[in-house]
Amino acid sequence: MMEAETKDKKPIPESVREIEEYMKERVGLGKSFDLGVRKLKILRKDVHFYYVNGLCDTSFIIEITEQLIKINDNEKLSTNLFNIVENRLVHQSVSPIKTMDELVDQVLSGLICVVVDGAGEGLVVDVRSYPGRNPTEPDTEKVVRGSRDGFVENIIINTALTRRRIRDERLRFEIMRIGERGKTDIAIGYIDGIADQNLVEIIRKELQAIKVDGLTMADKTVEEFLLKQGYNPYPLVRYTERADVAATHLLEGHVIIYVDTSPSVIITPTTIFHHMQHAEEYRQSPGVGTFVRWVRFLGIASSLFLLPIWFLFIMEPHLLPNKVSFIGPNELTNIPVVVQIFLADIGIEFLRMAAIHTPTALSNAMGLVAAVLIGQIAIDVGLFVPEVILYIAVVAIGNFATPSYELSIANKLARLFMLVLVAIFHTLGLVVGVTVYIILLSRIRSFNTPYLWPLLPFHPKAFLQILIRRAIPGSQIRPSIIKTQNRIRQPRQ
Repeated sequence: MMEAETKDKKPIPESVREIEEYMKERVGLGKSFDLGVRKLKILRKDVHFYYVNGLCDTSFIIEITEQLIKINDNEKLSTNLFNIVENRLVHQSVSPIKTMDELVDQVLSGLICVVVDGAGEGLVVDVRSYPGRNPTEPDTEKVVRGSRDGFVENIIINTALTRRRIRDERLRFEIMRIGERGKTDIAIGYIDGIADQNLVEIIRKELQAIKVDGLTMADKTVEEFLLKQGYNPYPLVRYTERADVAATHLLEGHVIIYVDTSPSVIITPTTIFHHMQHAEEYRQSPGVGTFVRWVRFLGIASSLFLLPIWFLFIMEPHLLPNKVSFIGPNELTNIPVVVQIFLADIGIEFLRMAAIHTPTALSNAMGLVAAVLIGQIAIDVGLFVPEVILYIAVVAIGNFATPSYELSIANKLARLFMLVLVAIFHTLGLVVGVTVYIILLSRIRSFNTPYLWPLLPFHPKAFLQILIRRAIPGSQIRPSIIKTQNRIRQPRQ
């Protein structure tokens, strides 16, 4: 077995030449074109600073260089050059470092490190300017009215967007680096005095215990380490790309995890009803918001139960009342209906994948081909009966009405599972399928939070708030399931 690599805790040498040799040997200075060093002669001593092209703001580097060069004109020879250089670094974020490991990590993170010959320590200046895009409205969480600034792939911008909405001195962002090679920045966001400190400590310890080369898949990898989800398809945390949604959950007492390079943040803890909420409900009046919420619940329920129930009525037509006895296929084909349902449902998944991979300029043409040619011709040749296409389309719309993409995919798998049971056991299969579905959901816990709360265990007042979107002035109590330190959302008059 190969010995595991350990981090080098070597102190920064006093000789800048020795530092340069270390950077050449261990980091690839001179081989990697984007890794650079600027050498200056100040008061007859060598001053070097290291940087990575593309991760630094060049304008700051130029200004710092100009200020350091001016030392030769304004200062006399001094044995305390290190302090003079530190005072001349025109930047708000300057920190001393003592080890080569810190030097390398900071340089590769986009900061510059200044070393002075004979000092034995360095100065880190945060001049990061990561490549990325400006905040825009997330495609998956659009609203008719509301802010259009969503999270981006830069953790600094994401925390700034949150702090802009919560100007509380108790808002905390604890940052750490995860990954032996990737060294990804992760921040834990919470409001001190509201969030459950036990939950914060658990998340902090779980993040620090992550041992992996890198987090190239960002927040999803972090989730798998935190929750050990296995093959459970139901999402145990909520993702959002909206800064206003994240800020709202912080005020409720949730803990938010920000991962650099990801445009979404992780909200913990969550229940299944958190995945059914949408910002649009709170951008309308309480009455309209409640109506929108009910329509969304109806869409989610139809995406889950409509096909199994319709298929059961086909197999057991005597269960239908006379007034709705027309339900069921009027035409017969050689292909069993259950096979048609599976083919159509998987076909919808094909179309979804194709839409993701199709260039924007061609997506409309692809949709036209799928909807007009494939669907209609499949009916004409007898592959599908029209009713199958109708109900599959309704179910697909219900999936799209589900705010959480992860929840919609999980519901699809549950629906297919219930269809198989109905095909084999008929009425008993539907009863058993729904029962197993509820039992499995009731056994799921996310950070010791019951997944079906406030339905199971039942909490009448909290469940009423799930059904009815209350006005903000009337919502004075934070959800009890989050175990906040301060349950009063607003001071009582």
